[in-house]
Amino acid sequence: MTLPRLPVSQVEVVLCDCSAQDAERVFACLSAHFESDRRPEDAPHETASGRPTMWTGTYDTAAVPSGAQEPPARLSGPVTADVQGSPPAVRTLRTALEEVYAVRQVGVDSGDQEVSLQLRLEG
Repeated sequence: MTLPRLPVSQVEVVLCDCSAQDAERVFACLSAHFESDRRPEDAPHETASGRPTMWTGTYDTAAVPSGAQEPPARLSGPVTADVQGSPPAVRTLRTALEEVYAVRQVGVDSGDQEVSLQLRLEG
């Protein structure tokens, strides 16, 4: 089965191993830099199931959002971010994260046209 490819400027972000508040902080950081499919009122929230929760968003690294936004608050603990897209778009998104957080790459899977990174965010 072949999965559809993202447009060259878009990056898919999956957050896990963190609280809903920290997921919201990371998404706020990214939304301050890029247009997203996430609406401001679409805040991450915990589920009552007791199972691990993952939050996703797609960010267009070629589109700058309109309006000023407040800088995100510090994270209460480490956050795992899986990011996937074209190498230039992933680099642009990672650079935006590095402006606010300490970013450590813990995994990589590269293909001809896409790269998938696992990042650990702190701070």
